[in-house]
Amino acid sequence: MLIHHGADRPARLDRRLACSLALIAGALNSAGFYSLGFFAANMTGNVSTGADKIALGDVFSGAVYLLLPVAFIFGAALATMLVEAGLRRRIARIFALSILAEAAMLCVLGVLDMLDHGRGTVLILGLSTLMGFQNAVVTRISNWRVRTTHISGMSTDIGIGLGMLLTMVRHREASASRVEHLERLRLHGMTVLAFCVGGVLGVIAYKALGGVLLFIAAALLAAVTLPGLLRRPLRPVPPAPPAPPMKQER
Repeated sequence: MLIHHGADRPARLDRRLACSLALIAGALNSAGFYSLGFFAANMTGNVSTGADKIALGDVFSGAVYLLLPVAFIFGAALATMLVEAGLRRRIARIFALSILAEAAMLCVLGVLDMLDHGRGTVLILGLSTLMGFQNAVVTRISNWRVRTTHISGMSTDIGIGLGMLLTMVRHREASASRVEHLERLRLHGMTVLAFCVGGVLGVIAYKALGGVLLFIAAALLAAVTLPGLLRRPLRPVPPAPPAPPMKQER
């Protein structure tokens, strides 16, 4: 799930990865809003709310909202540099290691929350950074087919897919194109559903367990990486020896 990447990546791996990480991201996003009053991954809403508060004179709160997209972008840039460094060094497990790094950083946030829950601004900026981090890793490994931390783009893709399918049915176009659009709809629909289910479970878990939810999410992220980390790397195929020169007939 975290080994194969690029255009040839099987669709089933995209679905498994999208559902797993969208579930966790939905839980963290909803729990963050329930606990701190901020969405860690809703960049459109954060920018709009920040602009609104600044316009109404609440400059400090507006600045916090506007810092969230900065944190999200920083996390995405950090993940991209990490992944690119690993790919350039031919580290086969770089995507699994990146998600494992996210799990470790989430544990740090969990410790901060346990020590001082009053550091709400630090916690929500940290969560936003991790959402950007995760989204960049998943986007890169799936060749830009999957997003897991927000559903605005996927909702648009679902609408486009439905429109394309209805158009194809109306004009009786080839079924091969329909299969491709149906596969995309399946991927995006499952991702949105997983994000929603994660949001419900996240709030329920946070009400019952508090900041322990961050450690549970970190453990789930680490579990997602295990198959990729434990898989034995494939041995490169040695090049074939050069063919002996042919003897010329006399």
